[in-house]
Amino acid sequence: MTAAHVLEAARAHGLMIATAESCTGGMVAAALTDIAGSSDVFERGFVTYSNAAKQDMLGVHTETLAQFGAVSEEVAREMAQGALAHSAAQLAISITGIAGPGGSEFKPEGRVCFGLARAGHATQSETQEFGPRGRDWVRKAARDHALFMLLSALS
Repeated sequence: MTAAHVLEAARAHGLMIATAESCTGGMVAAALTDIAGSSDVFERGFVTYSNAAKQDMLGVHTETLAQFGAVSEEVAREMAQGALAHSAAQLAISITGIAGPGGSEFKPEGRVCFGLARAGHATQSETQEFGPRGRDWVRKAARDHALFMLLSALS
């Protein structure tokens, strides 16, 4: 499974993609745009590392951040929905997590939450526990999982 497969599937469905990324810092957008010709499918990417950026750029609610924290499926869903609302895309993926080092008893290192929004469909979310395997490994695993979720949504 590669970013090229995601682009081919989106192209076949006539859909544009947007990304909303926190802990991956744009790695999904980079994977998609590394491929020549991606501009007919990739609409835009949001890197919203801070809570303020999540609110300003994607419309994530203050209440959601306060109640659930940035690393939550609730925030991931709002990020994905915000990426759709603030772009011309019909499909959006979001990522928010704790790549490490660090974390807490309640939000351990390696926890990453994903949101997937598609026009006309219910927004999905899920959490993956990648574990304390190091920042670089967690970020790459999160990127790859997001690409898998996009491809699954297009299959």
